[in-house]
Amino acid sequence: MDAARASKIADRIQQIVAELLKRRIKDPRLGFVTVTDARITPDLSEATVFYTVFGSEVERADSAAALESAKGLIRSEVGRQTGLRHTPTLTFTHDPLPDSARHLHDLLAEARARDAEIAKKAENAQYAGDADPYRKPDEAEDEDDESTENADEAPGRAGHSAL
Repeated sequence: MDAARASKIADRIQQIVAELLKRRIKDPRLGFVTVTDARITPDLSEATVFYTVFGSEVERADSAAALESAKGLIRSEVGRQTGLRHTPTLTFTHDPLPDSARHLHDLLAEARARDAEIAKKAENAQYAGDADPYRKPDEAEDEDDESTENADEAPGRAGHSAL
């Protein structure tokens, strides 16, 4: 099967399901459901519809039950509107990506706040020792030169050769 065709059919299934949830399915258990994606197997036999629910865990569970009970109606409408010879079976899966993204966004906001707090504390901070505690390359060379000169003048060594 052509991957491009499967992708187009998956997009169409997403549109159909979203439209059905918005206009035709009036189940009171159905909360604020957003269809985020649809994927279909290459042989067009199975489609997975990903959705999110705005609300609590109870509302999420109620919406999942409502989608399962409306699965037959949704599948028949998908078959009618896509014109496929064999209508794919539908599986509804909660999409955790928006929840993960929201959690990640909250963590980043917390990190930014902590960074700002640390920067504010560091504004008037001063170094405990020298402002630049590192040796410079030319300072290290001067000290090496002095230590080699002193080694030549060590007592008992100057001007004597080993016999």
